Amino acid sequence: MSSSCCTSVRKMETVSEESKESWFRGWLQWSPTSVTMLRAAEKKILSCLKSAYRGWYVDIGPLVGPADKIWTISLNQESTKTPILLLHGLGSGVALWCLNLDSFAATRPVYAIDILGFGRSSRPTFSHDALVAERQLVNSIEEWRREIQLDKIILLGHSLGGFLASSYAIHYPDRVKHLILADPWGFPERPADIAQRYSVPLWVRAIVYVTQPFNPFWAVRAAGPFGQWVIEKARPDIMKKFSSFVSGDVNVIPQYIFQCNAQNPTGEAAFRAMAASFGWAKHPMIHRMDTLRKDIPITVLYGSRSWVDNASGELILEKRPDSYVNVQVITGAGHHVYADKAETFNRHVIEACILADTGDTRKILSMQTKSSSPTDELEEETSNTESEENISATNSTNAISHPFPQQKPSS
Repeated sequence: MSSSCCTSVRKMETVSEESKESWFRGWLQWSPTSVTMLRAAEKKILSCLKSAYRGWYVDIGPLVGPADKIWTISLNQESTKTPILLLHGLGSGVALWCLNLDSFAATRPVYAIDILGFGRSSRPTFSHDALVAERQLVNSIEEWRREIQLDKIILLGHSLGGFLASSYAIHYPDRVKHLILADPWGFPERPADIAQRYSVPLWVRAIVYVTQPFNPFWAVRAAGPFGQWVIEKARPDIMKKFSSFVSGDVNVIPQYIFQCNAQNPTGEAAFRAMAASFGWAKHPMIHRMDTLRKDIPITVLYGSRSWVDNASGELILEKRPDSYVNVQVITGAGHHVYADKAETFNRHVIEACILADTGDTRKILSMQTKSSSPTDELEEETSNTESEENISATNSTNAISHPFPQQKPSS
C-alpha cells in the first residue's frame, strides 16, 4: 500500500474517532432546553391560578455578573397590606408556589422570584467561597427589594430559600417584619459520626464520595434528552403533589423542573460552595440566629416526614428567649411542606402575616394549637401577556421594636 493511501486511512480513522468523541460529548451536553421552553412550562402552570399575576424582569445591574436580572412574578400589588416575598428551594422556581399563591394573594401583595442563578433569572458565576457566595445571593435579594421599592416585607423561604432568608434578615433587619422558614436547609451542625449515626452503607458512602465534585442535578443534565423522564421516574411523588392543581397536564411539573435545572447550573455551584455536603452547610445558620435582631418574629414550619432535622427549631427557641418564635411540625408533610399539606401550610403563613400587619400576638396565640392536624387535601406577563421592563427605585428605612413571647413547638 502506498504511503499516500496509508495517510488517507489514518486520517479517516482519526476523523472517525473524533466524530465518536464529539457525539459522546454532545450526548452529555445536549438537552432539549431553552428559555422559551422554560417560560412555556411556567406559564402553563401559572395559568391555573385564579388570581391575575404579572411577570417581569427586575434589572439589578452588575452585582455578580455584568448585567444581572431577576425574574419576578407578583399578585395583588394594589393591596396596602405588608407584602410577602417567596424564596424557593434548590432546583425550583416561582411556579412551584402555585398551591400557595392564590391563598396568600387574597389579603396582600405577593412577590415570588427566581433566585439569582436559578429558573429564569440570570446565571452569573458565583464565588467558590461559601460566605462570599452566600453574601452575593443575599445582596441580590436586597438589590431586588430596592429596585421594587418595597419598604418592609414578610420573608418566606423554603429549604435553601430559608437559609438565604435568614441570612438576609440578619444583614437587613430593618426590612423584615416577619421571617417564615419552611423546612429550612443549612441550620444544624453536620454530625461528626454521621455514617455511624444513620447506618450509611459503604456503597452509599462510595457514591457520595465519587459524586462530590459534581453539582446536585448533574445526573439530570447527563441524561440529556431523557432528563425529564429521569425526574418523572425518580420523583413520581412530585407529580402527585400538584396533580389536583394542574389536572389537565401533570407532566408539566417535571417538565418545568427539568427546564429549571438543565441549563447552566451556576446557582447549584453556589449551593455546592456553601454546602459541607448536600444536607449541611459549611457555616450552619443555627450558630448565627442569636445575632438576628430580637424584635423580628420567626415562624418555622417543618414537615413531620422531612429529611430535615426539626431539632433546629428547639435550638432557635433556646437562642432567642426574648423573641417571638413559633415552631410548627405539620403532620404528614415531607420536605416540600408547602405542597404536601398546602392548606395547613397556607393557614400558618396567613397567621404569621396577620401578626406582621398588626404586631399583636394575642390574635395569633388564640389561633395556634398544640399540633398541626393533617388536612384533606421577557418580559411582562399580566395573567398571560408579556413585555420586558426594568425597574429603578430609591432606598428607604423604617424599623420595628417589639419583642414577642416565644411559642413551643407542636407535637
